[in-house]
Amino acid sequence: MTDANLPRPDDAPGAPPAKTPTAAAGKPGRMIGLVAGAAVLGAVTGALALYGMNGLKGNASATKPLPDGTVPAATAAISDPDCAGAVATAKRLAPFAKGELAALSLATEPRRLPPLTFTDGAGKPVTLADFKGKTLLVNLWATWCVPCRKEMPALDTLEKEQGSADFQVLAINLDTKDPKKPRAFLDEIGVSSLAFHADPETKTFQALRSVGRGFGLPTTLLVDAKGCEIGYLAGPAEWASEDAQTLIRQAVGKGV
Repeated sequence: MTDANLPRPDDAPGAPPAKTPTAAAGKPGRMIGLVAGAAVLGAVTGALALYGMNGLKGNASATKPLPDGTVPAATAAISDPDCAGAVATAKRLAPFAKGELAALSLATEPRRLPPLTFTDGAGKPVTLADFKGKTLLVNLWATWCVPCRKEMPALDTLEKEQGSADFQVLAINLDTKDPKKPRAFLDEIGVSSLAFHADPETKTFQALRSVGRGFGLPTTLLVDAKGCEIGYLAGPAEWASEDAQTLIRQAVGKGV
């Protein structure tokens, strides 16, 4: 699939419709202004193409206290002493967070992910706890997010080569409209190893946003077998690269 066939950022749910400027004859000043405006719009569109940030619910901060003075559960549970092992794993992985994964931010404090809820391929509700015992690469994506679409084949390859009883790529689709669209896209590009999971209400994004881990798409987290965060990456990565393969093997404890 070529870039020309990919959705533009303004295809994202909730994005304003694009306006086509019309030139007024005899008004060069206005024409210059329109050209300058188009240049700025192009720059903004390019930025959105790198990291999709439109069309998601919950972009407002969710870390403020509720009206009754309590802190949202997801925020309150962000620090967990039982996740100290994940921090130790993160330190061990530091030498491998390079090259294609240089942007991976490794945990420096014990953090447990909030109780993410989504559905499996059959529409059955599942939670992150259902995958306890496995190291996970949790990836939030949508078909309107160009970098998400581009990295799906790499995530599929990573699952094909590293997926086991100890590791799984958990890709969660956040399309809010046509439920058939993400499945059709995955079929079209030949994704065969990734299990389909979806969250059309974007609750996973909102939960991660509430603990500072969801500001756009794609969002990817490396999670240990206890549901604790090992690392976090905002934006795309080449997950089929040798850098990624090596880091995952190290995270699972299989060595280089």
